[in-house]
Amino acid sequence: MPFETGFPDADARDDFSLARRRQVTSHLAARLRGAPSDVDLILPFDEVVAALGQRGQRELGLKVIELDTVVGTVDRTTEFDRRFRPTTNRSRSRFERVAAAIRRGDPIDPIDVYRVGEAHFVRDGHHRVSAARALAIPSLEARVTEILTGVGGSAGLRLTDLPLKSSERLFRERVPHAPEARARVLLDDPEDYSALAENVEAWGFRAMQCRDELLDRPAVAAAWFAEEFESVVALLGEAGLLEADESEAEGYLRLACERWRLLQTWSWDDTVIEQLRSRRRRRRRPPIVP
Repeated sequence: MPFETGFPDADARDDFSLARRRQVTSHLAARLRGAPSDVDLILPFDEVVAALGQRGQRELGLKVIELDTVVGTVDRTTEFDRRFRPTTNRSRSRFERVAAAIRRGDPIDPIDVYRVGEAHFVRDGHHRVSAARALAIPSLEARVTEILTGVGGSAGLRLTDLPLKSSERLFRERVPHAPEARARVLLDDPEDYSALAENVEAWGFRAMQCRDELLDRPAVAAAWFAEEFESVVALLGEAGLLEADESEAEGYLRLACERWRLLQTWSWDDTVIEQLRSRRRRRRRPPIVP
């Protein structure tokens, strides 16, 4: 807890002023270093759940939660930043009352939160979270309702991540992989998920024609991962065609699209691999300086 004078009300006033200064300083520092504009924005619960796709909810009861994981709110409030530092002076009086009570050792009621993945969103108790964080209290008791979603959300989730998460959710609905496959089939561009879904569905159509049987979406997803993705990624890795800065799924999609543009084929035979290698060598060849 910060320095105490023995006068809780006076110390609480200082707590608010310090929290406001820290918020202003952090905001200016982020702008000066060119940080993303949403780095300190509090997350809106409705937008996050819409992007991740709600599948249900369950009451977890009273839990002790780490305040570092509280990054959002159910309300459309702009009075706090992502770290629940006050962004205006409107919350001063309520903040000071809570901070003074904490300093006096008064009992603090549990807050109410939604849990989404690893992140928590405040339903009731914004000022308790704000004052507790200002006083370096690491955790609080909370009544927790867990929201079950189609894709997971981490405590580091930001507003600019939501389009990617939404695209991932739609991809998982079209290509319902098992957990092992989900962990490996990850992309960084929202549009790539749509392209990969079309790739998998086209592969599934050809597989059903070859097998002369209908396959549902989970069966297509499992077959594509086992028979196409894993073997092709291994083949491309052995051929030295995967880039160090891309995921397996990104490398697979890039080369699958390049294969089609070059040769209009769905196969991965030696001719295709050599064509991809040759194109890669040409791209990396240094220009001739006259």
